[in-house]
Parts: sequence; C-alpha cells; structure tokens
Amino acid sequence: MTTHAASLDVLRTQVEHRLREFVGRQRPIVGDGDLQPLLTAAGELLSGGKRLRPAFCYWGWRGAGGGDDPAIYTAAASLELLQASALVHDDVMDKSDLRRGMPAAHRRFQALHENSAWHGSAEQFGEGAAILLGNLLLIWSGEMWRTSGLPSASLAAAQPVHDHMRTELMCGQYLDLLEQAHGENTFDSALRVALYKSGKYSVEQPLRLGLVLGAGTREPWVDELCVTYGRRVGIAFQLRDDILGVFGDPAETGKPAGDDLREGKRTMLVARTLALAAPGDAALVRKLLGDPALDAEGVAALRSVIEGSGALAACEEMIAEYLEAALGCLAEAPITQAARSGLAELAVAATSRRA
Repeated sequence: MTTHAASLDVLRTQVEHRLREFVGRQRPIVGDGDLQPLLTAAGELLSGGKRLRPAFCYWGWRGAGGGDDPAIYTAAASLELLQASALVHDDVMDKSDLRRGMPAAHRRFQALHENSAWHGSAEQFGEGAAILLGNLLLIWSGEMWRTSGLPSASLAAAQPVHDHMRTELMCGQYLDLLEQAHGENTFDSALRVALYKSGKYSVEQPLRLGLVLGAGTREPWVDELCVTYGRRVGIAFQLRDDILGVFGDPAETGKPAGDDLREGKRTMLVARTLALAAPGDAALVRKLLGDPALDAEGVAALRSVIEGSGALAACEEMIAEYLEAALGCLAEAPITQAARSGLAELAVAATSRRA
C-alpha cells in the first residue's frame, strides 16, 4: 500500500530535517560548554523512532484539504519533542536503563557525574538532569508548534486540541503510576491508562490536530473520525506495544527482553493474563512481575504463562478486530482519497508485529 503524496519514509525525512534544524537553532541559547550534554542528549534522543505522531497529524491536515505546505511538517515534528519529553520522564519513573538501544537519559547523566568524579550522588544528579531535559523538550515542543509558520488562524483553531493533548498525557502518566501502586488491575483499568498515556496522544489527538489545522474549525465529523478510527488504532497500537514489551526482539525494541516485566508494568496483556490464567500460574505472575532482578529463566516462565493462558492470542485477536473496524471507518469519512490511503497505511504500520 502506498500513499499518494508522501510515503512514510519521505515524511520521516522531512520531520527529521525539521527537528535537526530546530535543535540547531537552540545552540546559541544552550551553547555554554557545561550545557552541551543537554543538547547532545536531546539530539540523540530525537534521532530515532517511527514518527507516527507527526504522520497522523500530517494526514489529518491533508484529509481536511490542507495542501503540501512545508510548515505542516514543522508543526507535526513538534509532536516528536513532546514524545521525547514523555520518554525521558517515563524512563526516570520506571528506572529503565536503555532507550532505543542507548543508555536512558538519566543513566547517561549519571555516567557523566561518575566519570567526572563530581561530588554528591551520581544517581540523584542523573535523575535531576533527566527531569530538566524532559522539561526542556516539553518547552521546545510548544515553541516549535507556535513558530511552525502555519497561518495564525489555523494554529489558534487547533490550540485547544494541543493543550488538551498535553494535559491528557500528563494525567495518563499519573494514572500509570497509580496503577502500579494499586497492584492488581483489570483490563478496563489498564485500558484507561493506555488510552490516556499512549493511545490518544499517539493517534487520536495528533489526527485531530491535523484535521482541525486543515479545516480551520472543529466540525462534528472530525471528532467522529478521531474516535471511530483514531481511538481504535490507538488501542491496537498500545496492545501491540504491550506484546512487544514482553515478546519483542531487543535488537528492534531497543530495550532488554522482558523489560516491561521487570518494571512491573500493569498492561492490558498482563491484566488479561491474570484473568485467564489458572490460579497457580496467576500466582507465579504476581510473584515475579516487577522483580528488577528477573533473569532470562524468569522472563521465559512469565512468557509461557502469558502464552499458555490464551492472553497473547486474545490480544492479537483484539488488535486485528480494532484494526479492521478502524479501516472500515475510513471508507465513509469525508476526507481526501490520498488521506484515506495514508491513514490506512499508518494504521497497519502502527499495529504491526515489528517495533
């Protein structure tokens, strides 16, 4: 399946160019030698990723009649700065060691402290520096959005969506922490976290941003498409992420095998496993989940329970059902044919078995 105006690869290239350009413009401000590690960490963090959020925004813009204006790539690329901010903070909260195959930001800054033989706690320095880096990326995302070059009327129309998306993301991060603190969870409670923390801001809200930017107003059909297509793809996207977090290839995910299990993430996959597993198997999951010292044997044991319970197959089936329903919604949507093809391609890419 190919898009008519810009393939995902072309869009990624455009987004990466805009990000490099924007970060480069920050050098006079963050040019002091002591601040260089912040800029370097930001640049490397922004160098990878599928660029799905900018792509959903772009095709929303095109679907509502927006032209191939270079400024839309800049506005859409600002979502990658928001995503990078969330990843940095998420890694601190989860105490993750790796991100995209490289040391997570807080580990990078911790190593800087240790190698420089500075005073105080290297771990505390690393976490503090990472929090500040995440805040900086969040500030930059707003700046890049505002200065994208799109008409002020379009930006003003979409600003409430932009504000709501960021608020929703932060609320999702808190709900995620709360879910871990509560311990036992249900599929519905895990789904709520997934929607707030990932599904909505990965698919539904970027799509809504693009549609409102392109249309200049928030028509009823915009929200209908964002819910019937965007929310379904968002849920399927998060289900796929849950599966990759347990069964994914580290060479593709950039994180150690079973890292989500060590971190004790209360995902939809875990909730479905606890609901379907035999009592003894469920007890094993409760015992091993969240053990930071979980070894390869422990990961294999949990994988066996997840697969044997039928939870893995159930989640795969849900992904297929959500994807099919989302694609069906595109046929009647009042959008351009090019956008219909682009959004269909994106839905498949977002829910594929590869990281």
